[in-house]
Amino acid sequence: MIHNIIKDKSTRLFIVLGGFFITNALLAEIIGVKLFSLEKSLGFEPANLVFFGNNFSFNLTAGVMLWPVVFIMTDIINEYYGPRGVRLLSFLTIILIAYAFLMFSAAIGLTPADFWAKDYFNGVPDSDKAFSGIFGQSQSIIIASLIAFLVSQVLDVFVFHKIKEATGEKKIWLRATVSTLVSQLIDSFLVLFIAFYALPQGKAWPLSQVLSTCVGNYMYKFVIAIIMTPVIYLVHAGIERYLGSGLASEMKAAAMRRK
Repeated sequence: MIHNIIKDKSTRLFIVLGGFFITNALLAEIIGVKLFSLEKSLGFEPANLVFFGNNFSFNLTAGVMLWPVVFIMTDIINEYYGPRGVRLLSFLTIILIAYAFLMFSAAIGLTPADFWAKDYFNGVPDSDKAFSGIFGQSQSIIIASLIAFLVSQVLDVFVFHKIKEATGEKKIWLRATVSTLVSQLIDSFLVLFIAFYALPQGKAWPLSQVLSTCVGNYMYKFVIAIIMTPVIYLVHAGIERYLGSGLASEMKAAAMRRK
């Protein structure tokens, strides 16, 4: 019976898409501890833009490389499995991310081996402190990230379906891109507002700094969402070939009925 379930194309596709969705979200949370200069990584000088009276350069978390992929996967899953499929994966992702950080906290609390703690890695004088610094993100950032992720996912699904109801099967780019841009705006603001203004573990940021950072981050996400639009068509075409036109049409029609 298990063999028959796995043989089903729609089930296999859901497992693959779900696995890729969850993996990217979890990795984005883990690598998000690193901040990098986008301009310098591309060989340019910092932009030094001014928003709300604050200077902004594109110093971003490494997680921004993966979050656009997560939101594109949201739209693909939404297309074939509807809101129920997205909600299932979103809640599962939140549970697994929370579980991962609990395990990180448990690992940080372990007493390090003497030979590992000092100079175990070339150029790292205190391995245990480095481990704690990388995996021990503040609770406010984790809470903010999970809340923002859930809210933005719900909004993404809502906007996607409203546009599809109005346009039908046409204009994949419109429903996918607009839903991503709207959800990314809310995600960008909520993370910063909760983590650094509403529930900071250190000194709270001024609201103007939250807004200026949000605008700068969203500019990056806006451009990436536009650039990634052709990828949606490539993934969509690959899925259509895999499922066949009959099954694909049946799944998309069913997805529109699943609220």
